[in-house]
Amino acid sequence: MIKHHPTAEMLMQFSQGTLPESLSIAVSAHVEMCPCCAKQVAKNEALCGQELFSDSDALDLDFDFSQMISNITEDKAVELVKQYEHELIEYHGSKAVVPRAIATLPRSGFSHVGKLARARLDLGDGDVRASLLQISPGGEIPNHTHTGFELTLLLEGSFEDESGSYVAGDFIWLDGRHTHTPKTQDGCLCFTLVNSALHFNKGLSKLLNPIGNLIY
Repeated sequence: MIKHHPTAEMLMQFSQGTLPESLSIAVSAHVEMCPCCAKQVAKNEALCGQELFSDSDALDLDFDFSQMISNITEDKAVELVKQYEHELIEYHGSKAVVPRAIATLPRSGFSHVGKLARARLDLGDGDVRASLLQISPGGEIPNHTHTGFELTLLLEGSFEDESGSYVAGDFIWLDGRHTHTPKTQDGCLCFTLVNSALHFNKGLSKLLNPIGNLIY
């Protein structure tokens, strides 16, 4: 059962279309996986629609909707909408479904380091970096904190850290207040957003800190 969700404020901003693109993609993917948040977004969108159409100053009352529909239906260049087919990605010998908002992003191939594999996603959203992250069974990310924020949407599998365990669909927001050591027994696939480098706290991984801004 999904236990971790975007805040109510973030869901409302998503419904209003005011979230930054990177966060909007993450929330959209979570909503696709979470019936609870999907229901809340539908309520938010209905409320936003009611507020818009009750505000006569925000509407162009001279707009000809009939003409707009006519222009659309007469346009021979308009193609029939095709049913969307979910993309499947290789994941520890099986196939995992990638949410639509993430699957549409250009991405690199996976680069592997030990039990970790990462594919970069092309967002073009300032300092925010997006990735698909695979952790093989028995793998872990060394103990670290964050110099910015880290958002993790768990797509497949499970992992745990000092704060608890997580399942597919969980939307996990961490920042400099948090220190953890994510590890997985059976493997997992995650979508991650970070806007600054991780800071490693123990062992040889601390050697990465001086070049953290180059590799995050």
